[in-house]
Amino acid sequence: ILSMTTILALQYEDKVMFGADSQTTATTGKRYTHPHMTKLTEKGQYIVGCAGDVAACDIVHHLWTPPNPKAGDWNDLYVFVVTKVVPSLKESFKLHEFKWQNEKDDEGGFTILLAVGGTVFEIDDDMSVSLDVNGFYGVGSGSDFGLGALAAGASLKKALGIASKFDVFTAAPFIFKTQQKRVV
Repeated sequence: ILSMTTILALQYEDKVMFGADSQTTATTGKRYTHPHMTKLTEKGQYIVGCAGDVAACDIVHHLWTPPNPKAGDWNDLYVFVVTKVVPSLKESFKLHEFKWQNEKDDEGGFTILLAVGGTVFEIDDDMSVSLDVNGFYGVGSGSDFGLGALAAGASLKKALGIASKFDVFTAAPFIFKTQQKRVV
């Protein structure tokens, strides 16, 4: 099952805001919605959103235990995510016997939006870590619509509404989470 979805995040100087829809769509077209099938979770000092392969997202949301940043880690969160968060994700996938999709399989894959310390990181299924200087992040089938709306000045809620209007795999109700920036 794939979570064709829209998850958006906005990076501000003092906080990060996440928003997500609540519909999961199977490759067969069957739709699922349920309050326990959330696309945004808070895990200690993290906000996590995941789009794509539902098995991978289930591991990320419910089975993975993220590492706690130590005092020195707060000075360079990018390095922390690359050197400690990504290896812990890989270990969790291995521990829970996640079966990676064939690279030629267009149906597989996942992308994670993660915030720690009030900073957003995008982690692709090849475990690459990205940052965006513009502060707009989006993953899932409706993310292009949502990102376009954000770039045009729409609020997070409005951007998700626009994505749901044009992407059949995105639907309300929308879920929102905010994390304040950690002052080092």
